[in-house]
Amino acid sequence: MNKQHRTKLLREGQYIVEVEVEVELIDTGEGWSPYLSLEDAYKLDDVRTALHRGDLKTAARLGRVFTLAPVVV
Repeated sequence: MNKQHRTKLLREGQYIVEVEVEVELIDTGEGWSPYLSLEDAYKLDDVRTALHRGDLKTAARLGRVFTLAPVVV
């Protein structure tokens, strides 16, 4: 097994959150398969739920929150 830290991006409306998770690479015999721990999967779900509710305080506690702004050309 090989564990690596990755940044996942979650988008909801005008917000994006960078969430740090640990990804485990497991050789299944058919190639390497990435797996998240149950804790990290719940963390991503909590961020999605917080963004959906508009709860930026909770989302910011779990990751870095950014606002998207359209570019006028």
